[in-house]
Amino acid sequence: MKAWELTRDLLRDTLPIVRTAEEQTWDASAIMNGGDMLMAMYWQSNVPGSAAPECLMAGALQSLESKGFVLAPYGELLQQGLDALGKKDYEALYTIDFRLRAIMRAAVADPNHKSQQTLRYTDWAAFDADVSWPADTAVDVASADFVDRTRAAWLGQLVGAAAGTALEGYTAENIAKVFGPIRDYVREPNTYNDDITFEIAFLEAFADKGHAVTGADIAERWTALIPMGWSAEAVALASIRRGLLPPLTGSLDNPFDEWIGGQMRGTICGMVAPGQTREAARLAYIDAEISAAGNGILGEVFNAVLAARAYTETDSKALLVSTIELFSTRTEYGAVLAFALEACRTSADWQTAWAKCDAEYIEYNWIHVYPNAAAQVVALWFGNGDFDLTLEIICGIGHDVDCNAAQMLCVLGIQHGSSIIADRWSAPLLVDDIVTYMRRPAEIAFDDLVGQTVEAVRKARRT
Repeated sequence: MKAWELTRDLLRDTLPIVRTAEEQTWDASAIMNGGDMLMAMYWQSNVPGSAAPECLMAGALQSLESKGFVLAPYGELLQQGLDALGKKDYEALYTIDFRLRAIMRAAVADPNHKSQQTLRYTDWAAFDADVSWPADTAVDVASADFVDRTRAAWLGQLVGAAAGTALEGYTAENIAKVFGPIRDYVREPNTYNDDITFEIAFLEAFADKGHAVTGADIAERWTALIPMGWSAEAVALASIRRGLLPPLTGSLDNPFDEWIGGQMRGTICGMVAPGQTREAARLAYIDAEISAAGNGILGEVFNAVLAARAYTETDSKALLVSTIELFSTRTEYGAVLAFALEACRTSADWQTAWAKCDAEYIEYNWIHVYPNAAAQVVALWFGNGDFDLTLEIICGIGHDVDCNAAQMLCVLGIQHGSSIIADRWSAPLLVDDIVTYMRRPAEIAFDDLVGQTVEAVRKARRT
């Protein structure tokens, strides 16, 4: 059917009707209220799990400046917007929001800024050509050991997300002041988290297409299954629903393209490519391009490579160091990894190492990929392969805790299997099905998720 045929039939086959006065009323109040709610959330919100305060508008401005973009003076407008929100003056707030977005669109890169003088890969081919990939290592995906490691990978993610969700958006000092060392859940845990949502969407696409999966395939799962996102992922979803394709969805009008959204979902790409470093990196690059660019993409690649190599490298420090070495320090992300590793090597404890990293990346938003990449390095180094200690460190560091803890504890789960995870962490999460905010699956049994992952890997190996 052609479009003109459908519209012709709608016109020619419909008889006129007369509506009542009530039926003719155009009521825009629900739409207006919904729009106002979304606008207010962009300007002032609290993280659902931890109640930490956020201002995405400030974060957007901050992120552009962190990348070396020069903005017209905006401080007065930013304050006026906050004042308008406080008064619930949405007419003024929409106007101010528009003006600030126009300022961001007009931003110009400063070639002398340190960030603009670093390397940002233009595509996978450029990155691939710049890395000396280690040879693949065989993993028997038909074995019970592979199933157990994959089970532990998902369980590590659930534990890390559940423990970290209550702590994200706070500093190490304030977490220590309120809770002390994190050696148990600080509240009743649950599985409701956005991190796993995007990984399930990737898994669905990979299960269907295997290693031939494309960014468009994954983006289709996003728009079909995921109702909403935050920061970079919200921008990407809006772009997808306008018909844009990756990588444009990750870079167009997306000031959050180097935030943690890619890094938070990297390990699934390593889980489906066990022992295959380059392939895990390639899949992560494809997935990350949906909502990230530049160093934001490298964050997802880093976690994917850690996960893929964890199936054959059980020494956490050796895994960490050899993976960091794959990332050029000509990129800011590679430089962050190198700085954090040196901080670890020259510090007696994780608190000292983290203090160095925190001071170095103080100008970055707590959701930005840089401070969170440093947090991952510090936790893996000083955790030294111990699940409980790694969790204590990464939760004690603060920042985007759930994303960091889920990914690093996933890596440890892959390295050591289910036995590394104590019942006090796992049992509360396995009482019921995993709950998501996806259209499908709204709920999924943990064993079904493990089985789906294992079968996807085995199927991809057969084809």
